[in-house]
Amino acid sequence: MVKCLVWDLDNTLWQGTLLEDDEVRVPDAVRELIAALDSRGILQAVASKNDHDLAWAKLEALGLAEFFVVPRIGWGPKSDSVRLIAERLKFAEGTIAFVDDQPAERAEVAFHLPQVRCYDAAEVLSFADLPEFSPENVTVDSRRRRQMYRAGFEREAQQAAFKGPDEEFLRSLELVMRIERATGEQLTRVEELTLRTSQMNATGVHYSDAALRELLADPGHEVLVTTMTDRFGPHGAVGVMLLATHPGVWHLKLLATSCRVVSFGAGAALLNWLIDQAARAGAHLVADFRPTDRNRMMEIAYRFAGFTRSSEEPCDCLAALPAAGDEGLQQLHLVSGPRAAHPTIEISAPDLAAHHGVAAAAPAR
Repeated sequence: MVKCLVWDLDNTLWQGTLLEDDEVRVPDAVRELIAALDSRGILQAVASKNDHDLAWAKLEALGLAEFFVVPRIGWGPKSDSVRLIAERLKFAEGTIAFVDDQPAERAEVAFHLPQVRCYDAAEVLSFADLPEFSPENVTVDSRRRRQMYRAGFEREAQQAAFKGPDEEFLRSLELVMRIERATGEQLTRVEELTLRTSQMNATGVHYSDAALRELLADPGHEVLVTTMTDRFGPHGAVGVMLLATHPGVWHLKLLATSCRVVSFGAGAALLNWLIDQAARAGAHLVADFRPTDRNRMMEIAYRFAGFTRSSEEPCDCLAALPAAGDEGLQQLHLVSGPRAAHPTIEISAPDLAAHHGVAAAAPAR
C-alpha cells in the first residue's frame, strides 16, 4: 500500500507553470482526489522545483496547503526531496509514490530511488481506483492520520527547543498508554497495524481480519490493542500484542508497535508491563521473532528486555508450546520477574495475571 503520495506542482497538481503563467488552476477532480486520499489515511507531500515562498503561498491561496505534511520546494534534485520526505515520515521508500508530468524527473527519481513508485501526471485521476491507493478498511486513525503527523512534528519542535534532560521532556508530555482487549470493532485497527508496521513488527506476519476474529473468540488467546495520548492530542492505535496463555508459559506470537512512538519508549513500556504481568501470574514468556531486513530494532528491544534464544537457554516450559513449524521463526525465552512502573508513561491496562495466573496474583502495584 502507498503510505504517502508526493506531488509535483507545475502541470501536475495544478495546470500551468507558476513562474511563467499569470494564473494556475487546480481542477475540481484533483481537489476531490486530494481530499479522498486524505480521508483514506494516505499522507501527501510536495516535491517541486519552484520558489518555495511563492509556491507555498499559492497552495495556501488555493486552500490546499493544509493537506501537505512535508513540502520540499526548491531547486535541488527531486530524488533528494523524495528521500528526505520518506526519512521525515520514517516510511520505507517502497511505500512512497511520486507523480510528475516530466519523464526526465520521473526517471531521475526512479534511478536513485528504485523502490519508489513513479506515475505520470496523466494517470492522476485513476489513482482513487488503483489498489495501492485503496485500503480495504479505513479506520478512525486513518481519517486523522495527517493531523496526528502534524501533532508529531509539533512535539519534535517542542523537544528541540526544550532545555533539560530527555526524560524530563517526556514527562512533560503527560503520556498515557491504554492497553485494551480488542473488540470486534477495533479489529480493523489491529489488522492495519500488522499490515503497515514493518520496522517494529516482531515477525513481519500480517494477520487477516478473519484470523484475528478466530483468536478473539478463543479464551486461550488475548488480542490486545494499545493507544496513546499526550498533551498534544491522540497518537491513535500504536501497538498490538497477540498472546497465547498456557499454564506456566505465555506465548507472545506477535508484538508490533508504530514507529511514531519508538522515541517515547512505547515498545519498552509494553514489554515491561507484559513481563510484570507474567511474573505475577507465575508464567515464563516465550516470544516469536522472525528476522527481516527491517525489524532489527525489535530484536534489540527483546534482547534489552532480557529475552534470549530458547536454543541458548533451553527450558521445560517450551514443551507446552506447539512446534514453531517455520525454519525462519525464532523463539525467545524469558524467566519473567517483577518490573518497575515506566518512569514517563502512565499505563492503564487489564489485569491479565488475575485472569490467567497459575498462582495467586500479588496485589497490583
